[in-house]
Amino acid sequence: MSVSKLPIIGISMGDPSGIGPEICAKALALKNLYAIGRPIVVGDAAIVKDAVRFCGLGLAVASRSEVAEAAFEHGTIDVYDLKNLPLEQLRHKQVTAEQGRASFEYVAKVIELALAGKIDATVTGPINKAAINAGGFHYAGHTEIYADLTQTRDYSMMLAEGDFRVAHVSTHVSLRMACERVKKKRVLTVIHLAHEALQQLGIASPRIAVAGLNPHCGEGGLFGDEDEQEIAPAVAAARAEGINAEGPLPADTVFSKMRGGMFDLVVVMYHDQGHIPTKLIGFQYDDKTGTWGQMAGVNVTLGLPIIRVSVDHGTAFGKAGEGRANPQSMIEAIKLAARLALGRIKDR
Repeated sequence: MSVSKLPIIGISMGDPSGIGPEICAKALALKNLYAIGRPIVVGDAAIVKDAVRFCGLGLAVASRSEVAEAAFEHGTIDVYDLKNLPLEQLRHKQVTAEQGRASFEYVAKVIELALAGKIDATVTGPINKAAINAGGFHYAGHTEIYADLTQTRDYSMMLAEGDFRVAHVSTHVSLRMACERVKKKRVLTVIHLAHEALQQLGIASPRIAVAGLNPHCGEGGLFGDEDEQEIAPAVAAARAEGINAEGPLPADTVFSKMRGGMFDLVVVMYHDQGHIPTKLIGFQYDDKTGTWGQMAGVNVTLGLPIIRVSVDHGTAFGKAGEGRANPQSMIEAIKLAARLALGRIKDR
């Protein structure tokens, strides 16, 4: 495929005080990423340039005011430069309203560019929820920002680490509220979103498992009736539509079955039910060195009119500005965004 036909990937650089600018720079130091897409960072060029400096990458940084100005050449990082935060105001490792406001505006701009058709997919660097709220933007996280700014009602979070994938019925709510949100309509909606996403990834006939909510899927009502009353009917409805869905299945074994190749994705009922197994596989911590040897996995928002893929970790303030952040999740996010974008381009 010629370079001019590769998808344009807009990357919001995340909170300036975290590791977002650094992992953007380190990822775009890899030549192979320019063979699958045309990346452009949305943020502050001066801050990206500073990240290049303290990481010792030897890359150029070009400030752009329009996507059309970008050269998309390895060796130079194109930055759609919002000039929101002067470098002298940068405070690594700190939550500030100014940095929170800037990080929100990077996200809003990358969404705007995607909705306008100027980029083909978006990738998001990590933001700090306290910072964006201090900056005057009251959202629980990226997913809620995207849903609001794209006016999307039905959406879901999908985490992926290679072929290990989960899609969530609920995410950033209390456990008590999460149980209350396990309803047939919502479970069926997430099955639909997951099925569509897997087909975009090139899986013609996705195999979807649906996890139960209660221990042993309620054990015939002994431990709760949500599995029988809400989840099972949703699975039956999906199967009636021709979707290869199975469940509810006990959550203590279903992930092992997926990892063994039985399923392409598990629909999970709440945040930790999906996050814990995915991060157990993707994250590797070494207590002897006090470092994360691996921080793999990505976060995809399903149901949006645009593509959004994100790193599956936070701002890591503890190591921000030191040049030792692991860019693995950002690299994987860019690769998956390009893959999803190519899938959509082919369908046009």
